[in-house]
Amino acid sequence: MLNTAEERHARILELLNEKGFLDVQTLSERTGVSGATMRRDLGELDEAGRLRRTHGGAVSITQVGQDPANAVRAVSHQAEKAAIASAAAAMIADGDTVLLDAGTTSLEVVKLLAGRKGLTFISNGADIIAELVRADAERVYAVGGEYAAINRSFRGALAEDFIRQFHVDKLILNAASIDFDRGLIFTGSPANAGVQRAMIEVARRVIVVADHSKLAKSSFSVTAKIEDVGVIVTDAGARSMVEAAPEAIRKKFTIAD
Repeated sequence: MLNTAEERHARILELLNEKGFLDVQTLSERTGVSGATMRRDLGELDEAGRLRRTHGGAVSITQVGQDPANAVRAVSHQAEKAAIASAAAAMIADGDTVLLDAGTTSLEVVKLLAGRKGLTFISNGADIIAELVRADAERVYAVGGEYAAINRSFRGALAEDFIRQFHVDKLILNAASIDFDRGLIFTGSPANAGVQRAMIEVARRVIVVADHSKLAKSSFSVTAKIEDVGVIVTDAGARSMVEAAPEAIRKKFTIAD
């Protein structure tokens, strides 16, 4: 048992930095105090700006300043992305027109879809277009615009205008972060947000793909409200966070095991 509030606070912050989110019961067990004491500790740390209280627990305060480089994202959480991609790909029906947002998780989705017959693909991702061409996908439309090396995408006004010429059945949308408390989905820059909002406008169903490391955080630019997307596909590492979220948010999630 940790004997002082200072020791408990330090341990709580250490645990949250490791996990991102923990519920009150788990934190109580890991620090050897009652639920009432833990709730008081969390309140004090929240008031001091050292963490953020959530429904049923707390999250580390992490503001994602900008998207990491594509090369970094490509090698992170690979197993989780593969599980998410499998679940998202299963949501695509024969004959669908699929719009794919640039990103490493979307790339994993398209690897599973590229060989399927009867699908039409649109994407602003250079890696995604390259994968579709390599796999001899039947119908492919490449979004043009200003090239952004950080996520190997095309964006800007030209890209947004191009996207708005279509109506699509499904959109596979990446997220830099998802903030449960504010009910918002974020991306790293206003330029990315503009393209993503155009994508949402033309899509009949929005499928957000985000591994557990993206949850309970905020970033610089808002893309959409959680309530405005169809489903958010995440991995099993997010289960405790999702289960502790309010019902309106929880029902939006599918967990890929």
